[in-house]
Amino acid sequence: MNGAESLVRSLLASNVDVCFTNPGTSEMHFCAALDQVDGMRCVLCLFEGVVTGAADGYGRMLDRPAATLLHLGPGLGNGLANLHNARKANTPIVNIVGEHATYHVEYDAPLTADIEGIARPVSDWVRTSRSADDIGNDAAAAVNASMKPPGGISTLILPADTAWTQTASVADPLGGEVAPCVSDEVIEACAKILKLNEPTMLVVGGKGLRADALAYVGAIARQCEVEVRAEFASARTERGAGRVTIERLPYVVGQALEVTKHIRHVILIGAKTPVAFFAYPDLPSLLIPDGCKVHDLVSVNEDIGDALLRLASRVGAEPAKNDGQNLDRPTLQSGELNADSIGAAIGHLLPENAIVSDESITAGRALHPYTKGCPPHDWLYGTGGSIGRALPESTGAAIACPDRRVLCLSGDGSAMYTVQALWTQARENLNITTVIYDNRSYAILHGELRNVGAKAGQKARDMFDLDRPVLDWLSIARGLGVEAVRATTAEEFNQALRRSFATPGPMLIDAVI
Repeated sequence: MNGAESLVRSLLASNVDVCFTNPGTSEMHFCAALDQVDGMRCVLCLFEGVVTGAADGYGRMLDRPAATLLHLGPGLGNGLANLHNARKANTPIVNIVGEHATYHVEYDAPLTADIEGIARPVSDWVRTSRSADDIGNDAAAAVNASMKPPGGISTLILPADTAWTQTASVADPLGGEVAPCVSDEVIEACAKILKLNEPTMLVVGGKGLRADALAYVGAIARQCEVEVRAEFASARTERGAGRVTIERLPYVVGQALEVTKHIRHVILIGAKTPVAFFAYPDLPSLLIPDGCKVHDLVSVNEDIGDALLRLASRVGAEPAKNDGQNLDRPTLQSGELNADSIGAAIGHLLPENAIVSDESITAGRALHPYTKGCPPHDWLYGTGGSIGRALPESTGAAIACPDRRVLCLSGDGSAMYTVQALWTQARENLNITTVIYDNRSYAILHGELRNVGAKAGQKARDMFDLDRPVLDWLSIARGLGVEAVRATTAEEFNQALRRSFATPGPMLIDAVI
């Protein structure tokens, strides 16, 4: 076999069996190898930002990596924004990036680039294979590095001549690392804080937001009479009826400070000290009051479940059924289509075990009261702040979990960054409902303009409004192969959402608000 076939076999041996691709000339032997070696599912995406965003959604749902296939430095560069999001989410991903043949690099051809330099800011592990005989071991090492707790991004660079050169090397998977447990001293220190009877808040992130871990979070909070919040930028939350539901810290600095103003102790559970997304004039960066003490129970790369179990035992807390959220669907609304009527429809109709990829940003902040009582479901949030993640992320989540309905929520501005994902959804016939909050603007930026105290004129407003021309979402979606309907009233939206949830395949709803 050649080096490319060795790579495919070695990836499959390490349980990487999906590859999101946008290849070029330097990756031709890898493409051919996918025909020679059975077992790898190849998913073509029409832009590298869709490739990397899909790999993020896949990895978030399965806690194991997909591969990406990217063309040289520019191809990797096109995917950086969603790799940034994925790295902030601790998503396992294995990037395969083609490179010129080793002897060709010195001639500085038009596509020659410092691929390792481009990769390092968004990668936890970077390596260039030096020979065909190295590729198998390099692939196994890349997968192993991506699975190192809490999960990370590996980038393996494959020169074209190593791909076409003959080899007999195929690597077995490497033994994975286990997340370390926190010390007894840490458990004891946090237990003492909880027994002080001072205003205390548990701030939860990472795998602390999975249902099993949340059961212990809820038990500790009830037993010790402390408050709980999830960090705003969390990768995946298992929520809904029967599960402990906790609210996120608000995005808006003033609102967050109001929530925490009385808190004297914060205990971090797989989370960082709460920080504002941006700096604002005359406002603090940290979202806790002066004098509030921060205590680390467990970091995101440690065993969160073990730490919560031991802390719960130490304070005498046991999960109970009444800690969980009751099933409580809201009533459908009629009349005006707005954030509330959309939230009510989603809360009323969301199928059990659905996956929600949420990039609704501004309008979607009304969703949580309406959806917390839905049947059990997963909610994927933005972690890195780079927009254009929801459409590709939902694509990857649907590939990972084909038996579950995926609901993609996106603002119209965000969706235009990676609208090509709709084509992949159509090609793969994925069960995705995409709702476009069509407010014809970057609404978040209008709010941020006010928050920073900048005075807006016509030129500033022109940079935030999506009119002249208005985006025609029906034509865009249908042109990419996805059925689409427009909703301008609550009744129309309710009907469209119900039909989409009941119909296999992708569908887009243009919600004009």
